[in-house]
Amino acid sequence: MEFTRRALGAALATGLATPAFAQGAAWPNRPVRLISPFAPGGPQDVPARYFVEYLTPRLGQPVVYDSRAGAGGQLGMQHVAQATDGHTFLITSNSIATLPALRRDLGFDPFTDLLPVTIVTEAPLVYCVRANGPADLAAFIARAKEAPGRISVGSSGIGSATHLASAFLMQKAGIDLLHVPYRGAGLIMTALLGGEIDAFVGDQSLALEHIRAGTIRPIGVTTATRAPLLPDVPAIGDVVPGYAVPFWFGLFAAKQTFPEAIQRMNAELAPLTAPTSDIARRMAERGSVLVLSGPAPLEAKLRAEVAQWRVVVQAAGITVE
Repeated sequence: MEFTRRALGAALATGLATPAFAQGAAWPNRPVRLISPFAPGGPQDVPARYFVEYLTPRLGQPVVYDSRAGAGGQLGMQHVAQATDGHTFLITSNSIATLPALRRDLGFDPFTDLLPVTIVTEAPLVYCVRANGPADLAAFIARAKEAPGRISVGSSGIGSATHLASAFLMQKAGIDLLHVPYRGAGLIMTALLGGEIDAFVGDQSLALEHIRAGTIRPIGVTTATRAPLLPDVPAIGDVVPGYAVPFWFGLFAAKQTFPEAIQRMNAELAPLTAPTSDIARRMAERGSVLVLSGPAPLEAKLRAEVAQWRVVVQAAGITVE
């Protein structure tokens, strides 16, 4: 009884809600919900569905995966931020770092209403041109400087990760590209192959088939280092200093989640980082790295990128409805 009173006092002193604290060492004591703020079928599905199968027997409670899409991910993020059961988690892309720059009223604060759990995966986006396009990134930049606003690059929509990757490139390289938004990466690739646009930026797993067929040419990847699946393609930062836009997914918890729950999740997931684990191999085949870093690196990444994208979005004058 004395332990319970001391623990309850400590929880209240740190501002933790009673429902989250009451879980104590028994967490989880009900089903765990894993929320995606995007429609089913996206890249988040691969690690998320694996986590469901992997964690359910280890946590002793069902892990339920649910998509709550809308407003570029805002609705699903807001849903988790407002959860009070201490069993609700969010798996989201780095759109959680771009939305604060794009929308005035998110309905939640990613720093105060969500708790970082771990970086899940990190992967490059890849810039591609048609086979008869510029030979490399330097030639692409040179051509863009010769014809400001006339070299077109497709994106998955205004304010999307691919749009912002191009906006950042324009600012770092001192070029002006023509942004052409599409409703999905598949349509961008079709437009590139059909000669409607000059460049594609997107998921390398979508581009690989066409790269290997020789119908498109990769000229740069957006991560700070070269991509394992495209070892001959330079990182854009090698040509444009200071440029790095990794595409990542992170796991967050609602703010009332007891710290022990976050520790438990990281402890259960830690063995998956072994290169021989099934999910690590599966992600590597898609060109992603399974990171599972713990809370601190995710918090640091979120803070750095929120600040970065606010500057990029303001400089580019990007607005979303």
